[in-house]
Formats: sequence, structure tokens, C-alpha cells
Amino acid sequence: MDATPAYLFAGKLTRDFYITADDRPVIDVPGGNLLYAAVGMKIWETATPGLIARVGEDYPQTWIADLQHKGFNTHGVHVLPQALDLRDFYVFRDSLTPQHQDPVTHFARLGIPFPKVLLGYRVPGETPMDSRTTLGPLSIRQNDIPREYADASAAHICPLDFMTHSLLPAVLRQHGITTVTIDPAAGYMNPTFFNNIPSLLPGLTAFIPAEEDLRALFERQSDDIWEMAEALAGYGCDIIVVKRGERGQLLYDSAAKTRWEIPAYPGRIANPIGAGDAFCGGFLVGYRRTFDPLDAVLHGNISASLVCEGEGVFYALDATPGLAEARREALRSMARKI
Repeated sequence: MDATPAYLFAGKLTRDFYITADDRPVIDVPGGNLLYAAVGMKIWETATPGLIARVGEDYPQTWIADLQHKGFNTHGVHVLPQALDLRDFYVFRDSLTPQHQDPVTHFARLGIPFPKVLLGYRVPGETPMDSRTTLGPLSIRQNDIPREYADASAAHICPLDFMTHSLLPAVLRQHGITTVTIDPAAGYMNPTFFNNIPSLLPGLTAFIPAEEDLRALFERQSDDIWEMAEALAGYGCDIIVVKRGERGQLLYDSAAKTRWEIPAYPGRIANPIGAGDAFCGGFLVGYRRTFDPLDAVLHGNISASLVCEGEGVFYALDATPGLAEARREALRSMARKI
């Protein structure tokens, strides 16, 4: 019997294919924002995270069983009776920014046979705009939340479609979940959706966009990042955290009317995939520990730093005991009130 989860995470599971910075291919391993966010939480607590996602029948069932063995509750992972292409390819070339294009070219460059499991992979183009009215196959529905998840106290919603982000927070609150955070998706963080964003914010504990997505949303409105954060908070969300990659985070605490700049913990970066999602998982557990927005950001920052230091979604779970706490205390002195 799986443990009843204290924290819930809704997001995507993927099948990852990547080439490391030292040109080593990694073929068909578990990934996705859902797992990185849950790992970001498990760095701090042994509590069981409850996963909520949709996958196709072609998703490896052994991976779901392995997640259960690793201490994740997978009763919210719904296997649909259809195939869904959840493959993701990326490579790092002289940059911390992953490139998703031309997998054939990269394998040829290395003199490595192209993996059969990647045949037919479609290179993602420009991010398609979300729908305001239609649920997609991966959209989370109310019935996707198992009854046993009702005792959870906090939930994070990873980047998903606009409809999921619009509907799911109210469903979670109906389950008695009082802390709900959202990491918005690029599919709706654009000027076309500017007038729809206010409907997402009321009642959220925190809204946690990446800086590039926030700037894209406010493209025709403002270029002042603090002005953007205050505008979002004015719609009914007290905490706005702006993720800035290797530059750390900006925190706007509306209740206290304070602004903070937190640098990224100065650790080694081997693979930054999933760092932003791990931040959100760490933020969630940090907030539930102390209900202090700054301390929550410190937790998230350290989760991201540990995930970045190695390869694979589970790497950070093998960190030396006490390392996360030590880093958090060291980082606290680096935070700057503005």
C-alpha cells in the first residue's frame, strides 16, 4: 500500500534522450517537469509525493513501478488507452541552454547509430498557443485526482496547458488543499492571453514564472520586472517568484511589501534540465515548513543547485545528508533586500 501523500504534483512525464556536455548519449530515461518538481521536494523530506499525470499506453510501465519503489505515489498517473509521444531530445553545445533540434545530426557528428526508439521524433517548433476552451490529452481532469490524495496539504502545478491551470486550483481547494502554487507555461504566457491571466491568480499561494515568460506576457505593457510582479500580485496572489536561471530568483512578497534578490547557489552545473521545476518543489516544501516566502525561495534555490550537479532526474536524491541544509544557511546571507 502506497503512503498517503502530503504533497501533490501535477505535470508531465517524459521519455528523455540527451547528449551530455562531454558528448555522451543517454537514451530513453525517465524525465519530465513532474519528476523534477517532486525530487525538488524529496531533497528536503522523506514524505511521499503524490504524482498526477497522463501518459499513453506506450509509456514504459516498469518506470511507473520503479517510481513506487523510490517512494513516489503513482496512483494519480493515468495510462490512457492510446499512444502519446512523450519523447524529448536535447543537447548542450557551449551553452546552459538546451537545444532540441536535429537529433540525427548530433548522433551523426558523434559517429553513433541513430536510436531506433527515436525514429519519427518530431523536432518541436515554436511553442503553440494554448486553447482557452479545449482540454488536450495531457490536460488534468478532476477525476484524475485519486480519493486518497485528499489528505494532502499542499500542491504544485507544473507547466501545463492553460485549461489545466485555469481549472485545477479550484479542484484542489475543494479537496481541502490550502497551499497551491503554479509554474506557468510558455503556451499562454504571451500578450494574447494577457487579459486571461487575472483569472488564474486569485487564491494561489505563489505564481512562479520564468523571467523570459513573464517578459513575453508583458511585452506590450511594461519592461520593469518589479512592476510586472506587483501587477500579478494585485490579482490576488501574495507571492510572485521570478526564476532567472543562473542569476537566481526575484521574490515579491505582497503581504509584507518586500522585494528580494536571491543569487543562484554557486555550485557546479553539469546539466540544468529540470532545475526550474526542482526549484518549485523545494519552494513548496520550504513554504509549508515555515510559511516564510524568503525561506521557501532558499529551499527551492538549493533544490535547483543539487539537481544541476549531475545527470538524471534522481541524481539529487543521493546528496550527502545535511548538504541541503548547510547550503540553505550559506545562501541566506547572500539574499539581498531591495
